[in-house]
Amino acid sequence: MRRFRIVGVSFDHMHMGDLLRQVSEHPEAEIAGIFDPDPARMQDAVEAFSIPSERVFTDFDACMAAGPYDMAVLCAATADHAEYTERLAPHGVHLFVEKPFAASAGDARRMMTAMKGTNRLMAINWPLAWVESHATAKRLIDEGLIGRLNEVHSYGGNRGPLYHLADKVEVSPEEVERQKPTSWWYRKASGGGSLLDYLGYGATLGTWYMGGEAPLEVTCTVDETPGIEVDQHAVAVCRYARGLSTMETRWGTFTDPWTIQPQPKCGFVFVGSDGTISSYDYADHVTVQTRDRPDPHPIPVDAFPEGMRNGIEYMIGCISRGEPVGGPLDPTLCLTAQRLVDTAVRSASEKRTLELVP
Repeated sequence: MRRFRIVGVSFDHMHMGDLLRQVSEHPEAEIAGIFDPDPARMQDAVEAFSIPSERVFTDFDACMAAGPYDMAVLCAATADHAEYTERLAPHGVHLFVEKPFAASAGDARRMMTAMKGTNRLMAINWPLAWVESHATAKRLIDEGLIGRLNEVHSYGGNRGPLYHLADKVEVSPEEVERQKPTSWWYRKASGGGSLLDYLGYGATLGTWYMGGEAPLEVTCTVDETPGIEVDQHAVAVCRYARGLSTMETRWGTFTDPWTIQPQPKCGFVFVGSDGTISSYDYADHVTVQTRDRPDPHPIPVDAFPEGMRNGIEYMIGCISRGEPVGGPLDPTLCLTAQRLVDTAVRSASEKRTLELVP
């Protein structure tokens, strides 16, 4: 059986540990190398997955020279995605980028240009794409259960990016406060802030639900907390040709949605011409209203089939079958969403409604 040799590049994002676990549990994949300039940040993964020392690198070029690799998993700070993609592309690897896509639409286009002509796939992984309730909602919308989809409302967030490590291991509030002054998550130049962290979820899945349609204009506002240079709360209103949608991001929810759903609940509400659907993160059902049955009623979620249970499974399947990346992982769809995010950032800065940036 062919083994996919996968290299993990940068441990800036805590999801690297989750993705390496998906690699380690895949029968056709192996962790062939990991890289980060800081060896301490790789230590938990080294121990968790018994990665031998000859596969652990603090020098990028040395890591890539130890290949070849079939695929790179990139978990760098958002502002570094484009540079890393341009460095990885010449090595002939498929690229799996942990969300968000990039710090700007310009950087996203740099990434797409770098991968063009390599005959390799690039996917942008949005973990909510692997939540069964949200996939079930998409199926029901596509089947026409609520008629024409007119509005998408999303609320996304958690207590904050420093409150958990890989595998959702919790961090104490005291340790969170200690890390904030030095963490890239709280630096504008590194692409920090709740807007860039979470608006991409609503924008990307929202674009997916809307069949790829882009909004005409965006109005966004963010909080301003003394001593914190990035936003921790953002609200965007998107005007589409068919109506208004809202996308809200929050660092500072009362609880994390994967343990106890906060209020407001994290997830999506969809309004169609003939009904509505609510789909909340990690729920075992979606709630539906239709003209024929206006009382809100649950519909059980669809279980993901083998090969579609997580991003690594899906990407390896696409590579094996020679299929393009689709859905909310498709870079072309993600670029539309990135333009929405860019417009929201500018709107919040300029405090006015803006047409969608090109």
